[in-house]
Parts: sequence; C-alpha cells; structure tokens
Amino acid sequence: MAAFLKSHLSFQSCEEEKNEAINETAVERSSTVSYPSWYSPVAGIYHSKFPTINLPSDSFLDVVSFIFSQKHNGIHALIDSSSGLSISYSKLFSLVKSMASGLHRMGVKQGDVILILLPNSVCFPVIFLAALSVGAIATTMNPLSSMSEIKKQFSDSNASLAFSVLDKVDELVRALKGCHVVGVPEVLDFNYVSNDCSVFHKLISSDPNMAPRPVIMQHDIAAILYSSGTTGKPKGVMITHGNFIAMMEVFVRFEASLYDFPSNENVYLAVVPMFHVYGLSLFVMGLLSLGSTVVTMKKFDADEMVRAIEQYGVTHLHASLKQVSCGAAPLSEKSIIEFIKTLPHVDFIQGYGMTESTAVGTRGYNSNTVHKYSSVGLLSPNVEAKVVDWVTGSHLPPGSTGELWLRTPGNMRGYLNNLDATMAALDKDGWLHTGDIVYFDKEGYLYVIDRLKEVIKFKGFQVAPADLEAVLISHPEVHDAAIIGERDEEAGEIPVAFVVRKDGSSVSQQALMNYVAKQVAPYKKVRRVYFCASIPRSAAGKILRRELRNLFASRL
Repeated sequence: MAAFLKSHLSFQSCEEEKNEAINETAVERSSTVSYPSWYSPVAGIYHSKFPTINLPSDSFLDVVSFIFSQKHNGIHALIDSSSGLSISYSKLFSLVKSMASGLHRMGVKQGDVILILLPNSVCFPVIFLAALSVGAIATTMNPLSSMSEIKKQFSDSNASLAFSVLDKVDELVRALKGCHVVGVPEVLDFNYVSNDCSVFHKLISSDPNMAPRPVIMQHDIAAILYSSGTTGKPKGVMITHGNFIAMMEVFVRFEASLYDFPSNENVYLAVVPMFHVYGLSLFVMGLLSLGSTVVTMKKFDADEMVRAIEQYGVTHLHASLKQVSCGAAPLSEKSIIEFIKTLPHVDFIQGYGMTESTAVGTRGYNSNTVHKYSSVGLLSPNVEAKVVDWVTGSHLPPGSTGELWLRTPGNMRGYLNNLDATMAALDKDGWLHTGDIVYFDKEGYLYVIDRLKEVIKFKGFQVAPADLEAVLISHPEVHDAAIIGERDEEAGEIPVAFVVRKDGSSVSQQALMNYVAKQVAPYKKVRRVYFCASIPRSAAGKILRRELRNLFASRL
C-alpha cells in the first residue's frame, strides 16, 4: 500500500507539473500572440461580442408576470393552422388566469408537478403558463412516447396531474395510478367553452378573478424537462423562472432587436414541438412577450406547411418568407448549400443551445458582409464560453478544437434527484460541460464538429443509447447489444444496433426492430441491426463505441 501511495503521489505530482507547464506556456504565448478583445488568453474565456443585457433584478418575479408585463401592439397571439381558431392578445392573459383559477379549484398548489403530454396547439401555452402562474412545475413530454416511457417520467417527476389528447386519456388513467388525467380537445372554440361540461372546459371557463397570486421567486423551479445530457439515460433538468426570463431577454427578445421589422408584424410557424426546450422557449413564452403571432401545427406536414405559410402570411420559417433558423441538430454542408441555392433571398441561420442551458448559447447572425451558414453563430449576450482540451483540461484559443463549456444565465439549477450527474455537468464555478467538440474562428463564430457524449440526435430529438440497449437486452433471444448513431442526410443521425444473439437463436433483424418499435417513441426506433460475435467493452464493462463505429465503417 505504501508503495502504491508513493507511486500514485509521484504520478499526481507529475500531472500537476505538466498542467502547470501547459498553463505557463499559455500565459507566455498570450504575451506574444495578439488575441481579439472578446477572448481572454489568461482565463481562457470567450466573451459575447454583443453588449451585456441588464436582466431583471427583482427576486420576486415569475416568468408569467414577466411575459404579460411587456408592452407591444400584438393582435393575434395564437392561431391553429388547420381550423383557423385564434386567441387574441386581448384575451390571452384572461384565458391563462381562467385556467389558473380552474387548476387552483381542482386543488393544484405551489410545488405540484403537472405533466403536459400534448402536441402543438393553441391550448399548450395556456396550460403551461397557467400552471406556472399558480406556482406549479410543468414537465413536458412527447405525446408519441410509449406508455413505459411516460410511466418513467411520471414517476421520476412525481407528477399528480396530466394533460393529454382525448384518445389517450383512458389508457393513461389505467397506467398512471393516482394521477388525474385531463383530455384536451383537438379543436376548441373559446367562444362556447361555457356550454361544454368536460373537465378541460370547466377548467378554462373558471372565473379569472379567482386565480391565486402565490409568492414566486426567480430561483423557484418552473419546469422539469428531460434530457440525456452528456451521457446516460434521460434526467430531469430543473429550470427556474429566472432561467426562462433570462432566456427570453438574451435569446428571443435580443434576437428580435437585431432586425428592422417590428416583432408584432412577425408570424411564426410553430413546427418545432412545444414540449422541446427550443419550441417551449420560442413559441410558448418568448414570442408571446413580443406580440408576434404563433401559428401552431399539430404535426409537421409539407403540404400543410405550404398552405399555412400562404394563408396566414408566415414570415419566419415567396415573398413573405424572411428567415429560416435551424437548431437542435447540425445540418450537413450539402443541405445548407441546397437551401441557399433554392432560396437565396432568405436569411438562413443556425443556433446552439441545450436543455441544460434553457436554449441559451449562440445565435446565428448574418450581416451584409459576413455569412457563416455552417456556423452556429456568435455567443449570445451575457454568455461566456471556454474551449477545453478534454485530456489535459487546459483552455484553448480561437482556431483550436476542444470541449465547449458554457456559463450562461440560463444554466439549469441541476438534475432532479441526481447530485452526481449534476456535479459532473456543472462545476463549482458555474461552467456547464456540454460534451460537444467545437472551435471558434477568428471572428468569434462557433462551429460544432463532433461530441464526446453518447446521445444520438434524430431530427433534433435526443435518443439515449442506454434506453434502446435495455429494450434489446430484454428480448429473450438477445445476449448483448449496443447502440451507436449513424450519419443520415435527412435525420442527422439514426440509431443502429449491434446485437449478439443467444446460442441457437435465429431471430431476424426485422423482428428485433419491430420488438423495439413497440416499446419506444417512433423517433427512437432502431433503423438498422447488425449481428456480431461480441460487443467490445472496457475492463469496467463500458461499451467501446469508437470500436463499434470502426466495425460499422468496415461493413460499408
């Protein structure tokens, strides 16, 4: 033992000397190399090139009050793309208060968790904002999730009330013991809600003057959104009222200030799901604070999209189309080039953010002289970053590739009931370790080129390999399994499985894909199966995905 400690301490000392030498070299280099003003070579910190925004300092401020305290000349707040049903800004706050009053009368109290299991609709923002206004915590989820996935999130978040599409209510009531499930109609005429006797209509028809006014602070939890983070299974990301307020100020409202066209004249087509942090930030909160119009689509359909753009004068997604933005998953160079050639007069931008940063990070920004289509843009106001060598831990200057660390006012409070994961993602100085491999160019634009984390991004949705591996291994004829992501032109990445069959098994690839498909949401389905003799693992049992990727490449 003494020999081991001596050896260990000697190794530790060598590592410390090595790191000190690296840092000394960086300091020496910084004294001879000229760096831009937005990068500090000694601290290794990248600063936003945009002016700092003064965020609300009032501790006793909730996100709903913030949204409805903003002054604008907006007319139509929400429009359903298929029915044309609309909610005006003059009625929106009253509807939110009516729903809040109904929730209060139902017994929902501050700190309760409400599960919102809905597609995009004009009702989604009303329910979400009403829940937050009574001090409840919202947890959102893809309505296409399997029942086992729903039960996991329901149990982990300790939800007591759920909102769902009507045709799923009975199944949810049976599965979620002790949970009250409210069905939300697909088409709703707010002029006649009082004539309907359903639970939802009773809630939204309640007296708005009876809505409670609890004391809510910026640091209180507003939502629990589930993310796979850098590794592993989905974890509950705790986002505060202050996080959402900061997100609106430095992301949505700041971006709107960069352009000449008035926000209240903008019409956005909400094809990004509202249960996703990006859709939630933009369509459920941020744009409503600006007076813009949000046209909701239940699900993406190309023909419906074209019709909605023409019918409602959509300006953001030829004459009316001004801007298209992309986030959640990187686009291929080929896709970008094809888009720009097809629509050369449309401003195309990409952005970067995480659930853990409340979608705050970077935002694409093109000027008359600079067009960085493949970049995810410049750091948003009030955002700091580091590019860190993931082996040595040293910080790296512009042009160097390393892991991205972010310090933003949107950084989560932490993961729900998971201190270890929180400490791994958020360090003591407030840096969020993203797991993404990036570099900054000489003008401060960020480029995402790879990632350390294992999560697969299918059309922007996060797929945790561990979840699919658990399903595959539960098959009676599967001995072992591993999942990796394969690049795909349309989806970004698709889940691919490597499977070791049990002796004597002849189970087919299609049978295994069907088996998984029955237990997971559609976007999580395994798209391809390869049989192999064994799964490469480390001594500790960790799947060596890099070796699997090499094996996959050799099969092409």
